[in-house]
Amino acid sequence: MRDVPHSRRDDVVEVLHGRSIADPYRWLEDEPGDWIDQQNAATERYLADLPGRSYFADRLRDILARPRTGVPVFSSGRYVLEYNDGSRPQNVLCVAVDLDAEPQVLVEFTDDTTAIDSFSVSPDGRYVAYATRSEGNPRLSFGVADLDTGLRLDDLLEDGKYCRATWLPDSRSFVYVHAPADSGAIGGQLKVHQLGDVQSLDRVVLDLPPGSVSETRVSAGYLAVQLNEGTDQRTRLWLYELPDLTGPIKLIDEPVAATCLVRVAGERLVLWTDLEAPRGRVVTCTVDDPTFVDLVPETADTLTAVHPAGDGLLTVVLRDAQPHFQLVGLDGRTTPVDLQGGAVVGIAAHEAADEIIIGLSTTSTPNQLTLLDAATARTTLLKGGDTRPHRVLRRIEPDRGVPYFLISRADLDHLRPRPTMLYGYGGFRSPQLADHRPGREAWLEAGGVLGIANLRGGGEFGADWHDAGRLSRKQNTYDDFIAVAEHLQQTGITTREQLVINGHSGGGMLVGAVLTQRPDLFAAAVPTAGVLDMLRFHLFTIGRAWAPEIGLPEDPAQFADLLAWSPLHNVKPGTTYPAVLVMTSDHDEVVVPLHSYKFAAALQHAQAGDEAILLRVETKTGHGPGRPAGAIAAEWTDLLAFAADRTGLTTQQESVRKP
Repeated sequence: MRDVPHSRRDDVVEVLHGRSIADPYRWLEDEPGDWIDQQNAATERYLADLPGRSYFADRLRDILARPRTGVPVFSSGRYVLEYNDGSRPQNVLCVAVDLDAEPQVLVEFTDDTTAIDSFSVSPDGRYVAYATRSEGNPRLSFGVADLDTGLRLDDLLEDGKYCRATWLPDSRSFVYVHAPADSGAIGGQLKVHQLGDVQSLDRVVLDLPPGSVSETRVSAGYLAVQLNEGTDQRTRLWLYELPDLTGPIKLIDEPVAATCLVRVAGERLVLWTDLEAPRGRVVTCTVDDPTFVDLVPETADTLTAVHPAGDGLLTVVLRDAQPHFQLVGLDGRTTPVDLQGGAVVGIAAHEAADEIIIGLSTTSTPNQLTLLDAATARTTLLKGGDTRPHRVLRRIEPDRGVPYFLISRADLDHLRPRPTMLYGYGGFRSPQLADHRPGREAWLEAGGVLGIANLRGGGEFGADWHDAGRLSRKQNTYDDFIAVAEHLQQTGITTREQLVINGHSGGGMLVGAVLTQRPDLFAAAVPTAGVLDMLRFHLFTIGRAWAPEIGLPEDPAQFADLLAWSPLHNVKPGTTYPAVLVMTSDHDEVVVPLHSYKFAAALQHAQAGDEAILLRVETKTGHGPGRPAGAIAAEWTDLLAFAADRTGLTTQQESVRKP
């Protein structure tokens, strides 16, 4: 193996449930000193020699230099949107009267690391409340701008967390979640802020139950608060009466299913739920009679989102992991919408407004904006992409029945094996779709093949599919991914020597687990921001919130399950591992970087083969949201150069068809 920095091994042993667990790299949980610099330097020496690095650097720079438009909100004759002309490190908040014209910048920041996290326009269209984050930190700051004057108000709120501003009907106040500055965990207080007040005057509406997160929505005379314990999909649903925020009316106080308020229509509450409907349904009830009555019954499709739109609803379903839309009247009548794409970027829809703006992406187009008229179901393209589409196929692994996307340049066939990147996640009920990511576009353009696996534990096929890949059934996720990797090789799409696997966050956990279980199956592996120490993840920041998904090592039975597949604890000295590039960020407060530090050190110590085990640590960035364009380009450049080198993907300029 290539030379790597030395990582000290301490004699640390902990007894858990009668088992002695060695933890020689625990010192990396604290300040690791210059060890990170040494690892980054070794990784840079390796990557600097790769022939494809300059090519991918150029391509990522070009891709990110294209103008980028978020999904705009139309109110009072103007659009409010995030925008980047391609020259800025971060998006800026803008207003525009015409989407074909250059928008007017409303809010921007001079440093590279402060990013717009979300924004909300007041009901009267006068104000916009925006949340920002710095260096990827999940802790938010809120500001307010006057859309009439273009000036920012003096209102500045600190220490928001896992929320966005929800305006109240008076257009002069909004609710948000405030968490103590010294708290790294989930929770806090739901507060209401009145424009012009200092933050200390903000009134507490609700002390969130410990470990809970909340989502809020205003409709008719209610503020709806949806409460989830950590990442548990099951919800409580409380209603506060407006304008005084009295209550709550605990419509659902026993979390047995996932349920959220869509809108209020007269006395009827319109809800999305998976109660007795694992693929989702739309129901109605009243405050006085909470019995659910079907409005949109469950179907074979997975109902992923329902929006208030005009006098009715807009529903989004996944049909074989691809989005489809329909308009639904409050009498249950449905009208299909002729609109297709790989994934939904965002939807701007409002009660009593027929104009709906839908953003869709594909692997070649970041955001195609379409105007949908809720009254007629007519669609009008507002902004499209100018890149050529890729060939997107659907395949299924027959033994375990695992569907996956197989994506390539349209001019390439599958008559011979090609370098292939297989991406997976398979957790937290999150669907993995054929969406746009800058690195995917660059990889496909260079002639690589992309596989995206729809694994048990994900959200593509409803609650049952999710349940089949969590807690004691988590190994199903890994077996699914292995089965897809084997199927790609058995069907001649690729070979072991041409296959690289990649996943981020929960997907990094997946890659770590599969890498340690089947190191013979891949040429390379790139886990990014992965959860990798399954016996100590719950001790840091929000880790305990993942208990509904993966369990807790404090429980004896769940400890045994976790130990069986924990990536860190299944690294075996003397094993020949494929090439590995472990990637993380030093400011990640969601999946703290110690997971990647310890895993990389363990792999480097255990490697019996000649392939490199590398660690790349990005500085001044977090888990993902809020990364500056330069950091995005640099990370994708190194990931793709490493993957191309280990799978044999050539990147000569003459072999690439430019869009």
